[in-house]
Amino acid sequence: MRRLPVLVLLISCVTLPLYAQTPEGWKMRVDRSQSAQDPDDRPDLTFTAKGKGFHVKGGPAGTFWNARNNAAGNYTLKATFNLNEPSSHTNYYGLVFGGAQLEGANQAYTYFVVAQDGSYLIRQRTGDATKDVARSKHEAVRRPDQSGRSSNALEVRVTGDTVSYLVNGTVVHSTPKAGTATDGIVGFRVNHQLDVAVEGFEVQRS
Repeated sequence: MRRLPVLVLLISCVTLPLYAQTPEGWKMRVDRSQSAQDPDDRPDLTFTAKGKGFHVKGGPAGTFWNARNNAAGNYTLKATFNLNEPSSHTNYYGLVFGGAQLEGANQAYTYFVVAQDGSYLIRQRTGDATKDVARSKHEAVRRPDQSGRSSNALEVRVTGDTVSYLVNGTVVHSTPKAGTATDGIVGFRVNHQLDVAVEGFEVQRS
């Protein structure tokens, strides 16, 4: 019985510094992956405001959002993701939309992300389960240059019955709106071991 308070204290020491670093009004959720290939047990994730944007760097994969950022109906979600340094292996970063219950066990959202190998990924998450919608390499996705940096402008356009996914102004994939929850919280996602600056995050409603 005496060990329980100590255990709670230790857990708090790991968790609280992560949340203390979030910009005002923003929240983040760490994946806590148990996969040996994608370990998320590192406590060194930082999420800070940078000018009019944000800077994410460090350990575990995370989802980032402000509950005031909701989108419904027809809209365009966009942001530019600047990779400052590639990771040791392929890791993705990009947009999140259609979010619900992001802090609970029944979290749900779709994410559209790109990686340093020139690929994009569209994936739906419900709780801890994920389902790939599309995954492919595309010439529109910019890879790191000799300095290790790259910049990719991502967009999710919800119009009528279609959801379109764009990288640097090019449609890389589109799906019927049916079967994809598009109304809800919008935000972004950065996988582990990445150094990414996010600029121009916004929702344009139409």
